[in-house]
Amino acid sequence: MVDSLSTRLADSIVALIETDGKTEGDPIPSARALSERFEVTTPTVREALRRLEATGVVVFRHGSGTFVGPGHGRGLVANPHVTASHRSVLELIEARLVIEPSIAASAAAHRTDRDLEDLRAACENSRRSDEVPETSAHFHAVLARATGNRVLADALEAMLAMNRRQRRILREEFIVPETDHAEHLALVEAVRQRDAETARFLAAAHLRALRQAVRTQLEAETGPLP
Repeated sequence: MVDSLSTRLADSIVALIETDGKTEGDPIPSARALSERFEVTTPTVREALRRLEATGVVVFRHGSGTFVGPGHGRGLVANPHVTASHRSVLELIEARLVIEPSIAASAAAHRTDRDLEDLRAACENSRRSDEVPETSAHFHAVLARATGNRVLADALEAMLAMNRRQRRILREEFIVPETDHAEHLALVEAVRQRDAETARFLAAAHLRALRQAVRTQLEAETGPLP
């Protein structure tokens, strides 16, 4: 299959971002400037940018311009058209249970003082917002970065990005904000104390409680689960 012009242009814009050394939050040239640079029409540039927006590579800010998004550099990207269900929410939690307790333990062992500050900020930001936070600012994504392992951090952030709709269902239907905040604070304290085993236990307990809540709801809808 021959790639469309907008697809090839999207690849060129990504290459430009990388060549210029831009990172998340940095501005990129306007659609008009890009059309002149790549000698294509402005509508073609806008179509290419919409493709990149759909996967989080760029974000549009009304009145400000276009900026590098949290999806830049990910090996896995979200499908913006996928539907979400209680079953897919359960699958997300079970997948997170496989890796996040170990991530929490590693974060406790390797975190820096800056990581600890970022964790505290993410914890507070989550409490103040009723919206699903940007993936890069999500508490568990920040926790993964505290491991110092870029592969782990990218993998978890990609998982969260690909399941944004499932995370919204979790937040709106199953998460009790006060309980969630208290559990996150306890995890931050374990990380502060460099207590890897307590961090592992708390991360697993947090996710198991969510899994049970979702399972109960799903069984009420579909009958007993295996």
